[in-house]
Amino acid sequence: MKNRQDYLLGVIGFALILLVAWSMFRLSQALDQGLTQYRSVIAPMQGITQKMGTQIAQIANPTPTIIPDPITIIHSVRSLARLETIQYSVEKVITAESGNGPFGFLFGDRLLLVAHGIVIAGIDMEKLRPADFQLENGILTIDLPEAEIFLVTLDNEKTYVYDRETGLLSKGNIHLESDARRAAEDSIRQAAIADGILDLAKSNAEAYLIRLFLQLGYRDVIFR
Repeated sequence: MKNRQDYLLGVIGFALILLVAWSMFRLSQALDQGLTQYRSVIAPMQGITQKMGTQIAQIANPTPTIIPDPITIIHSVRSLARLETIQYSVEKVITAESGNGPFGFLFGDRLLLVAHGIVIAGIDMEKLRPADFQLENGILTIDLPEAEIFLVTLDNEKTYVYDRETGLLSKGNIHLESDARRAAEDSIRQAAIADGILDLAKSNAEAYLIRLFLQLGYRDVIFR
């Protein structure tokens, strides 16, 4: 009798083990199926979310599109004989304001421009005439034209608007930045002149021409 009870208990225990194992197997299948369904649903949603995030970023920080006009108009062509002898690189900070009176908080416009400019100076050799040269006993005397500034331009890669403030009811002055850039060019020009760029340009031109004419066989070169 006892052996029969033990046998039944063994069978029941084995059946319970099989039932638990089968339940775990089905649960594992259900979990795998659920995970697969989750991925099939979530993955496209994540892709959509990423695309929406990219589109929102593009709207918030749009990339400028530059479309040059295919038509080019050449106004003039000139031959030049300029001896460029010096170049200055100058940085200036320009403040430009518009409408900043008693109601500036409503209609005002103010910007701060950090301007990097280049100034090139030298001698315009086209202004030399035969009468400006005199040769006596191998000594060449030259009446050299005055040095002048050939170019003042802003470096667009380094020039930028550092800050801009507009009034509550102002859309901003569309000419303000252009005015600031023109003022920056003039200020850079004046700074270079004050620093003696023209004197240096003339000295460099004389040093270059002396070497040139001595190599051509003249005994000496004098500038008047």
